[in-house]
Amino acid sequence: MSRVAPGVQEAHPWDDEEHDEDEAPPHLHVSRRTVVVALVVLAAVVALVVVVLPTLDGLRSTYDRISDGDPRWLALATLCSVLSFGGYVVMFKGVYVHPGEPSARRIGFAASYQITMAGLAATRVFAAGGAGGLALTAWALRRAGMPARVVADRTIAFLVLTYAVYVLAIIIGGSGLRGGVFPGSAPFALTVVPALVGVVLLALAGAMTFVPEDIERRFARWATGGGRLHRVAARLATVPATVSEGIRLALDHVRRRDPALLGAVAYWGFNIAILWACFHAFGEPPPVAVLVVAYFVGLLGNLLPLPGGVGGVDGGMIGALVGFGVPGSLAVVAVLSYRVLAFGLPTIPGAVAYFQLRRTVAHWREERAAERTAPRATIQNEVSSQTPTGSAT
Repeated sequence: MSRVAPGVQEAHPWDDEEHDEDEAPPHLHVSRRTVVVALVVLAAVVALVVVVLPTLDGLRSTYDRISDGDPRWLALATLCSVLSFGGYVVMFKGVYVHPGEPSARRIGFAASYQITMAGLAATRVFAAGGAGGLALTAWALRRAGMPARVVADRTIAFLVLTYAVYVLAIIIGGSGLRGGVFPGSAPFALTVVPALVGVVLLALAGAMTFVPEDIERRFARWATGGGRLHRVAARLATVPATVSEGIRLALDHVRRRDPALLGAVAYWGFNIAILWACFHAFGEPPPVAVLVVAYFVGLLGNLLPLPGGVGGVDGGMIGALVGFGVPGSLAVVAVLSYRVLAFGLPTIPGAVAYFQLRRTVAHWREERAAERTAPRATIQNEVSSQTPTGSAT
């Protein structure tokens, strides 16, 4: 159950001291080391494509076919990219925005697009598991008037619902390939191991639902009048409380069969379809189950603190595909094309969305200021109308 019960509106944002109107968007720190690493990785990728690949036996023919890629399949891949992010926006709005709440009248589809695309651009640029995108999303939701604890709970729910598709695909795809249900090669390290990890993650998520809903209140009572250790423990209690609450919210969406859940399926499904179409543009794709499992295993490279995951995701996907028996030359061309369309191309509209979002947040600030002064003006008018103006003598 959510801390904001169904039918009960959120606390009015202007009545909460947490809502600092002058709060700036999160600073995505770019150090000199980050820039140097980005340039080195980019130069390495360019050198690999331009210098190394043409000289390697077995890769030159595929390299020569890059310019001969079927434009129809590449156009389809581009369309899949658009549809993928459309699903992401639908998922975002369905999980974060609830009718009847003050923030709902501000966050329509236009604002949802700006928040998600700006957050995805931050994730693409800074990688590290998407921390930059999460910070930007939280800032925008807070500016829309959503209480911080509600933002935290719904962010956990959003991540759980999004990555539940990821985990289930790994479990079903990996076990199905290993068991011969799906066609394709089934190396143990790329099927059974990821599937077991997925099962463990699901078990941990299920265990978190047994955390008492009032655990934070219990620790708060324990910390009253206590020392520093008690206070630290009380603060740490907010972590399992928030995680368990977010997982319960996610399960509530599933129980209600919320149509927004289709957004998560569309996001991942069309993203994989980009890679599938890129394979078709340059050759024959591997079996669908192989493509899905290799895709998700390769995405683990995004956890590396590399700008945009460049090098990590590419190498992970190519390595996984080769491990499944896909020709290396074809895997390299298809994955690099996928990266351009799925990761590079959306960064441009994402950057534009970031500046649009800042203007939207400024408008929200002006709106709050106007609504805050309106009651004062009304009171002054009522007082003026009740004040005697005097009588003629």
